[in-house]
Amino acid sequence: MYSRSSEPVSFSRDCTVVLVPQGERVTLPAGSVGYITQALGGSFTVFVEGNLFRIAGEDADAIGKEAPEALALSEDAGDDEVEKLVWEQLRTCFDPEIPVNIVELGLVYTVELGRRDDGERKVDVRMTLTAPACGMGDILVDDVRSKVERIPTVAEADVELVFDPPWNQSMMSEAAKLETGML
Repeated sequence: MYSRSSEPVSFSRDCTVVLVPQGERVTLPAGSVGYITQALGGSFTVFVEGNLFRIAGEDADAIGKEAPEALALSEDAGDDEVEKLVWEQLRTCFDPEIPVNIVELGLVYTVELGRRDDGERKVDVRMTLTAPACGMGDILVDDVRSKVERIPTVAEADVELVFDPPWNQSMMSEAAKLETGML
């Protein structure tokens, strides 16, 4: 789901949100009014009183939207099926300011499936940011971790933020370059 419109919203309850691009967590009180500027990957970017805020999917009800549906995967799913779902989940992770997912932006360097000592499935993700000083870095890492850990049969996701090699525009897919006007 993607919205380029400025759909008006009113907060029905107090809601913890993330200030964009600083990455600070703040609470917007019930009754706050704003506009959705981006609705991608189950989260929302909302413009309220001159600031942008990111609302996590699990808090969608605060603005009258529905939370993302639970993921389905058979208990005996093989690593190939799980890895495919991991990449699908990564494609639902967006920088709140850029309408392109982190996979198409070229921010995900590696995904590796393995097992923990207790035999449970673990996923290791190595990723970067478009800029090392991005205030949203911790928020994006948390988003990746939580979305991968929503996958049935995945007990743990370890997301490592790396800056070598440094990200550059050549790492973007053609679709991402087109969407951002860089093609």
